[in-house]
Amino acid sequence: MKMIPLGDRVIVRLLEQEENKKGGIIIPDTAKERPQEGEIVAVGKGRRTNSGERIEPEVKKGDRVLFAKYAGNEIEIESTKYLVMKEDEILAIL
Repeated sequence: MKMIPLGDRVIVRLLEQEENKKGGIIIPDTAKERPQEGEIVAVGKGRRTNSGERIEPEVKKGDRVLFAKYAGNEIEIESTKYLVMKEDEILAIL
């Protein structure tokens, strides 16, 4: 399936965090925090200004990024988790 985000939206594949088990305690999936790091898999064409000009996105496909904890909308396709978010929700490119 090919996904193409609209406007200034990007699609980010979530990168799984390393699981650290200290003292033999296993944390259930429901108590784990959502990852805040991902890889850009698709980028929209950019946002438009009031005058109609298009502003190109700063990120590109393949970039590793950090984003806010509750950013975007989570979707799951073929057992892979993705986030669809606006470009301004991205905090940094790694």
